[in-house]
Amino acid sequence: MKSSTLRFATAALFALATGVVSAQQPILITGLVELSGTGATSGTNFDNGAKLAAKEINAAGGILGRKIEYTSSDTQSNPAIAKALAQKAIDQNTYVVMGPVFSGSILVSMEETRRAQVPNFTGGEAAAITEKGNPFIFRTSMTQAAAMPKVARYIKNNLKAKSVDVLWVNNDFGKGGRDMIVKALEAEGIKVGADIPTEPGQVDFSAAVLKAKQSNSDVLFAYTNEEESARLLRELRKQGFAKPVVGETTLTGQKVIELAGDAANGAIAHVGLTADAPLPTVKAFDAAFQKEYKTKSDHNGLKGYTAMYFIKVMTERIGKVDGKAFAAAMHGAKMTVKDNPGVLMDVTFDNKGDLDRESFMTKVVDGKQVVTDVLPPLGAK
Repeated sequence: MKSSTLRFATAALFALATGVVSAQQPILITGLVELSGTGATSGTNFDNGAKLAAKEINAAGGILGRKIEYTSSDTQSNPAIAKALAQKAIDQNTYVVMGPVFSGSILVSMEETRRAQVPNFTGGEAAAITEKGNPFIFRTSMTQAAAMPKVARYIKNNLKAKSVDVLWVNNDFGKGGRDMIVKALEAEGIKVGADIPTEPGQVDFSAAVLKAKQSNSDVLFAYTNEEESARLLRELRKQGFAKPVVGETTLTGQKVIELAGDAANGAIAHVGLTADAPLPTVKAFDAAFQKEYKTKSDHNGLKGYTAMYFIKVMTERIGKVDGKAFAAAMHGAKMTVKDNPGVLMDVTFDNKGDLDRESFMTKVVDGKQVVTDVLPPLGAK
């Protein structure tokens, strides 16, 4: 008996040392997500989306006959903690890392996953994330460099604006967005007026709104995190701000609408993902998410959900659980809803890890995010 036990232990150690894993063992996927701190809304939705997808995939037989074991850890919206958790995930031999969502955190933690050659999906939108030549980083959302030209074009063609004030949050996410929208506006011949930085977690927006009110610009472009966006919208309403307010995904999300109340009405935003998209696959996701969590998902929930399905599709495409092969196959990959409904929309990835797919213009009407336009992928002819 002792001899057989020793042989079993030796075989197990050999399997770990050589990377040969039993087909019955679960596939470990680790979430590094903002479950507390300023990113709690984003991280919790992302985490819930990933968990929902893992549950569905496991119920349908898993990946290559193996179940997903998804575990998540709280980065506390702190880049240093995110980095430490990334190293912990690597030490546990995780197959893929999911998150963080915040750009400032992923820019730090992805250096660890890159060093270990572990594929890493992120909801972060800062352009710098995929400009560093990291072959193991992949987005679950459009980059700022792809989204902002769409916003600028809308401001020019639909709002007929000649000048725009830019209000932004002073972190990696906000700085990247500010730089990209300024570049996009100038490319459309639109003048940039007041440049208004704000701080992460800022509570009082009275001074920032006053600057925008005193400006002669036609439109206010706002680019802050969800909670800050809600506070901003309430202050804009309080001060009687009458100009159009346009932003990106974080301006018209579900959490923003809940926190801002009536003050959110009229806000306009370009979103890469929304649970209100008029697509059968997204409607099915929305119903499943609300049934599971008793609340509506924001765009981050769709990011986590689709990322888990990206893992399923590409792992089955390469036919093995191999991080290096997975990362290589992701570059230039195309996934279609016809073949893989879980990806929700047809999507392609470029050689930097950026994705391209349809996106949406939205407006808050009577307390609900309404899709007003479906915009084609950048690569569409």
